[in-house]
Order: sequence, then C-alpha cells, then structure tokens
Amino acid sequence: MLYFAIRYVKEEEEAKEIVQEAFINLWEKRESINPEREVKSYLSASVRNRCLNYLRDNKRFDGKLLSLGGLLPIPSNDDHNQIEFRELSHQIQYAIDELPEKCREIFRLNRFEQMKYQQIADHLRISVKTVETQMSKALAHLRSRVKQT
Repeated sequence: MLYFAIRYVKEEEEAKEIVQEAFINLWEKRESINPEREVKSYLSASVRNRCLNYLRDNKRFDGKLLSLGGLLPIPSNDDHNQIEFRELSHQIQYAIDELPEKCREIFRLNRFEQMKYQQIADHLRISVKTVETQMSKALAHLRSRVKQT
C-alpha cells in the first residue's frame, strides 16, 4: 500500500501517513465492512481516495489533470510536448463525448463540477451505486480510448 500511495503523492512521509490512516479507518469500520469484499480492494480504494484528497487539499496538482483522472502527462514548455498535450486533450474530449448521455453527465459532474458521488446521486435522483458503476464505466472507456505514452 505504501508504494501505491507514493506513486500518487510522491512523498514517502505523507504516503506513510495516508496508509496508516487507511488501516486505522479499516479497523474502526471493521463491523460495517462487507465481509465478502476483499480487504485489499477496500484498502486500495481507501488509499487511492485519500491520496487524491491529499493532492486536492494541498493543491499539488494541475486541476485539469486531476479532474481527468490523471490521464494526461504534465506538459513541459517545449513545443513537441505542447503538441502531444493538445493531442491527448482532444483524444480525451472525444472519448468523453462518446460516453452514453447519463454516463457522460455523471462523469462531468464528478470530474468537472467536483461533486461527490452522494451529491450526484441526490442531484440526479439515482443511487450512489449507480453513480459508482457509471464512473467505473466512464473511466474504463477513457483508459481504453486514450493512448498511453
């Protein structure tokens, strides 16, 4: 889990703290966690979300990059990288436009309006599980459509 967190926050001490908080949270919520769900998947999701929250709260990201799920590399000042960055941006926008209407709406509310899953569910009068499912589908589609370099 530590190496997983370091990949996001790039700082070992912060990563250690995030992982420790995830394990503490797991212990505190042990009675309410679905026993059929693997602990590793629960911890991975918890660590990932805590890392993203850390990045958001400490403003250590380019907002557009994080909002797209980290699909784009950070551009440098040279022209070649700027062209690649623009090309990837177009690929991502095209992939977003390909999403089914409801899936695209949920994705945009989460990634561009920074609405939490519960807020989206309330706003659209759907279940949180539906939001989670649609976000998973949207991100899987984006990953498959955007060429990784």
